[in-house]
Amino acid sequence: MELSEYVRVLRKQWLLMLLCATLAVAAALVVTLRTTPLYRTGVTFFVSTPEQSADTSSAYTGGLFSQQRVKSYARVVAGPSTAARIATGLGVAPGLVVGTIQASAVPDTVLLSVTVTNASRDTALRIAERLAVDFPQIVAELERPAGGGQSGIRASLTERPSLPGSAFTPRPLRNLSLALVLGLLLGVGLAVLREALDNTVNNPEDVLEHSGTATLGAIAFDPNASKQPLIVHDRPRAARAEAFRQLRTNLQFVEPDTPLRSFVITSSVPNEGKSTLACNLALTLAQAGVRVCLVEGDLRRPRIADYLGLVGAVGVTDVVIGKVTLNDALQPWGDGTITVLASGPLPPNPSELLSSRGMRRLLADLEGRFEVVIVDAPPLLPVTDAAILATITNGAVLTVRSRSTRKEQLRRATDALHAVDATILGSVLNMVPRRGPDAYGGYGYGYGYGYGAYDSDKNKPQLSHEDALLVTHGAPPAAPAPSLRERAVQPAVPEPVLQPVVPALPPPTYDAPTSTPSTTPSATPEPAASEWPWSEQKSPPPRY
Repeated sequence: MELSEYVRVLRKQWLLMLLCATLAVAAALVVTLRTTPLYRTGVTFFVSTPEQSADTSSAYTGGLFSQQRVKSYARVVAGPSTAARIATGLGVAPGLVVGTIQASAVPDTVLLSVTVTNASRDTALRIAERLAVDFPQIVAELERPAGGGQSGIRASLTERPSLPGSAFTPRPLRNLSLALVLGLLLGVGLAVLREALDNTVNNPEDVLEHSGTATLGAIAFDPNASKQPLIVHDRPRAARAEAFRQLRTNLQFVEPDTPLRSFVITSSVPNEGKSTLACNLALTLAQAGVRVCLVEGDLRRPRIADYLGLVGAVGVTDVVIGKVTLNDALQPWGDGTITVLASGPLPPNPSELLSSRGMRRLLADLEGRFEVVIVDAPPLLPVTDAAILATITNGAVLTVRSRSTRKEQLRRATDALHAVDATILGSVLNMVPRRGPDAYGGYGYGYGYGYGAYDSDKNKPQLSHEDALLVTHGAPPAAPAPSLRERAVQPAVPEPVLQPVVPALPPPTYDAPTSTPSTTPSATPEPAASEWPWSEQKSPPPRY
């Protein structure tokens, strides 16, 4: 990982680092408050031999002897016998003195440093003062020759004890600072470890690496998407609605030589937002003047009819089995901008129904009536329905939920489409965070640029596309005229114009013949091609 990657990880996992630091400081604060304050004072002794000769060698020998004795006295002064003697002199129990005395020999010197630690500053001072009196006597008694006479070692007091000012421990500032540093280090370690173990798709680079497809668009996360799924219709000037328009623009460059007539929108697993994506994409295409048909291809858990407020009891299932004609099953939505074919009754065998010849005829008929057919299909990993639909359309668009879809799931979904030789048109990164290192602004030209300030101006009068061009070039706006969207609205369900020359065939079923019923050429002229690039073709769309 490069330095920029570490910075991105720290920005992404800042909440984890803050949590670790907070917990560490809180734990240190609790320990500090529960710790009994201790006070420390000390004394210093100088250990020497009596001067019996002014000879230099003798003095040097005596110094070495004293240094060796100091190491032994360090253990004697902290021993239980010394503690018992001091306790007797103070008139307290030996248990109050044992463990309060620590001693150490100063290296390369004959100095003995003794410290006394106690919960009471007065008690610590009393023990140190008593030690200053008793220890020289203890040394004299230990070093006195057996036959009597003067002791060979003498301990002299060089530093008297003083009353402690503040507690030796705990030290709140030191403890909290150390806990903060350790907490941050722990947070950094956990953040790097979590990022290394993270197997979810977070950015377009992950999509490209694990699926081999480009990211056609990135849709920001919206907590109100479940309550307001049709953002393009309800809030057309919202920044999220503009992201769907960018997706619409990118789709026209997927197959520049062969305009898309029909495609499937699917995902790896459920709850990745594919149905919401299909609805909003259909609305953006309709706003551009494209005749769109939105087909509910999910015959297991349909959602399109609920999102659009339509009746889902009649639809794909009825048309495929010949129970209802296509004209009767199609439903216009809103002011006729899009046409919807709901799922109909849920069949017991959705995969067989979608792979039937009747389903192929249905899609061929829809492609003849509409410029673009969008099919909302089930997820790829639980069932095979989406893979079947992808083979009878121009391809599939994969919906990938940021920070939720696992890399292995994306790879398996891609392999499922490749296994049936289906075309993968691209991927859409959905529910991308609005803030942070993985935010939407990192993948485009700045999420919400120029739209956030106007999102609330719902009632503000808007110029048509032609008037906007005139104003841009300095000409006054023209008189009110029908907008591009109003001119592009076509009848929701075209009336049949073909007259069969042979007796009518029975409705298509699972066992219907593969041949297409012959019809006479229609005398009705084909509708004019739309201004949308998908309709730019040399010949008019075929009619079934």
